[in-house]
Amino acid sequence: MNAAMIELARRNLMAFTLATKPDYKAGWVHREICARLMRFMLDARAGKSPRMIITMPPRHGKSELVSRRFPAWCFGIWPDCNIIAASYGDNLARRMNKDVQRIMDLPEYVEIFPDIRLTKSKRDGSIRTSEFFEIPGHSGSYRSTGVGGGITGMGADILNIDDPIKDRKSADSPTIREGVMDWYASTAYPRLSPGGGVLVTQTRWHENDLAGRLMEAQTQEGMDRWTVVNYPAISEHDETHRKAGEALHPERYRLDMLKRIRANVGEYEWSALYQQRPTPRGGGVFKREWLRTWTRATLPAVFDTMVQSWDFTFKDAQNSDNVSGQVWMKSGGNFYLMDCVAEKMDFVSQQRAMRAMTLKWPDAYGKVVEDKANGSAIISSLGSAIPGIVPYTPRGSKTARAYAVSPLFEAGNVFIPPMDTEHPWVADYVAEITSFPNAPHDDRVDATTQALDYLCAGSGRGVLGIL
Repeated sequence: MNAAMIELARRNLMAFTLATKPDYKAGWVHREICARLMRFMLDARAGKSPRMIITMPPRHGKSELVSRRFPAWCFGIWPDCNIIAASYGDNLARRMNKDVQRIMDLPEYVEIFPDIRLTKSKRDGSIRTSEFFEIPGHSGSYRSTGVGGGITGMGADILNIDDPIKDRKSADSPTIREGVMDWYASTAYPRLSPGGGVLVTQTRWHENDLAGRLMEAQTQEGMDRWTVVNYPAISEHDETHRKAGEALHPERYRLDMLKRIRANVGEYEWSALYQQRPTPRGGGVFKREWLRTWTRATLPAVFDTMVQSWDFTFKDAQNSDNVSGQVWMKSGGNFYLMDCVAEKMDFVSQQRAMRAMTLKWPDAYGKVVEDKANGSAIISSLGSAIPGIVPYTPRGSKTARAYAVSPLFEAGNVFIPPMDTEHPWVADYVAEITSFPNAPHDDRVDATTQALDYLCAGSGRGVLGIL
């Protein structure tokens, strides 16, 4: 390496990673993580007590950065740093320890940080094992342990926890989850030096895993406040580096590959492991087992009424909810979801979408539109052009409206289409409705509760009449 490359590797974790592992396939997400880790280290060295949670899908390169390159680079910059590194098991933790040592033994590392050398023998008095090693000539050290293991006898300037949960069986065990939290609170956390930092990096498994518990606890007075960085496999809204619907690291996992993974693992695992949005096993307000599916053979030959239901967003801006339009059919005491669109649209596109839905479903005479934000503007703009537009004034909170119609789902009166090529939107609908109220968007839920309340009101006050 030339002098400029060496200096850059000293100053920049991403450059260091590429210098010591040239075949590492870095994307924007890895450069961003490196920048965050560099800031984290500087804050810990300055005694600012940084707290950071990074959640990321499996096999996306997080451990290579967080558990291997970062500690090695950190010792080059801050050789007096004491690091405690923990993973779900002792064997994995020891492998990470050995990997850090191998990196520090590389000729490239010695070239970048010539003053940092691990001991080659016991003569200099420094310890070097697969569980613990010291930085000769400095007070720095690295201790690895499995979650649940003891860490007596040393403090930590950086507590680095990477994947505290091993697998689905462990994640679903209340005993194991509670054991992880107890270990963190009673064994790991007390090892922190004043001003030291805590870094938790994991793939989400369960709403009450370590990351979930720490994020929930921060709402309480006096508890640690966390910088939380979530990286879903497929973006759910426009971000700085990618648009909604784009893959996190397409250099490794293209969008079509992620969609295939989603189809194979199912919505429950996909939401947790890949989107970093775990939901209760049965669902939130709407339980997964309540969802019934119609087929062409089971659809009623006649129906009482058919309506469109629209939830229009206020503006087409980052993080705003999508526009959602649905078609619902009522036959006797049952309700059938026939169609659904959900995407970000500007005002003109919203009008165009409603016209298209009207042409596609001419028997849906009623068009129920929430009478607020863009909905009011749509009513005013299209009221004379499209017949049957009905203003709807929502009552109660979104959650209250969802609970009000949930008995219809529980009783088996609500049917949705099968997940097939004719209805590619069903997977997203199921993911949102079973995650509510913890889903990133609730437009589909709003359109659903609105439609069901309106259809029920045809024979009475509607399910929301008591609100």
